Amino acid sequence: MKGWVRALSLLASVSFVLAAQPQPQLEGQLTQGSLVRGKAPLGSKVFFNQTELPLSSDGRFVFGIGRDAPLEHQLKVVLDGKEHVSTLNFSARQYDVQHVNGVAQKYVTPPAEVTERIRRDNQQVRAVRETISDLPYIFATPVMPAQGRISGVYGSQRVFNGEPRNPHYGLDVAAPVGAPVIAPLGGTVLLAEDLYYSGLTLIVDHGFGISSTFMHLSKFDVAVGQTITQGQKIAEVGTTGRVTGPHLDWRINWQQERLDPALLPGLVIN
Repeated sequence: MKGWVRALSLLASVSFVLAAQPQPQLEGQLTQGSLVRGKAPLGSKVFFNQTELPLSSDGRFVFGIGRDAPLEHQLKVVLDGKEHVSTLNFSARQYDVQHVNGVAQKYVTPPAEVTERIRRDNQQVRAVRETISDLPYIFATPVMPAQGRISGVYGSQRVFNGEPRNPHYGLDVAAPVGAPVIAPLGGTVLLAEDLYYSGLTLIVDHGFGISSTFMHLSKFDVAVGQTITQGQKIAEVGTTGRVTGPHLDWRINWQQERLDPALLPGLVIN
């Protein structure tokens, strides 16, 4: 009898230890291209794979994986000197291949004289996407930045004039030139430039390494450094850069990791 009592006592102790382990709450789809939001117990440190994630004052964090990322990842929470490691198993996705003809040849194979401009454009965009602020806007429920038919989806590979190109990393919304583009989340404007491929391009910081990019615009309604609110008109749809018709190309990044806007937790698409 004493042996059973001791065994039950040990089992109860183990159960208590397991129950006391920090369990982060996660929100979002565990699939390639997804953005995942989470909340950990106060006082925690959180690591996604080997990257320590910045935390809000109430323990919220965010991370994501790219289009072709591996499917198994680790989430580690450290609290009171103890580690709790969870394995996150993501699902694989299938992507469409789209054939687009009629694209100006200078955008399919850029002339040598614009190579340096493209390099500078890429450096500029990469630099602003390294921004990690404590803005809380990424934890709000997003809204669509434009109204119209979804004409392009994340992950699809486009073949321009018969030549395969890099995969598409945005959500395209077909709309007429001049149609309003609104902020899907609040934030701060990081970039407002005319870039070779994406035309008039706006990048907005939503906080914690997450930014939105709005491409092919015809007009900016905001300027770099400006704080914007969700639903505020920030630009107008256009046909600038490499396009075959007027539309908004909306992209989401976790720093340099390209994510799928359609998978933002809580987003309702038109």
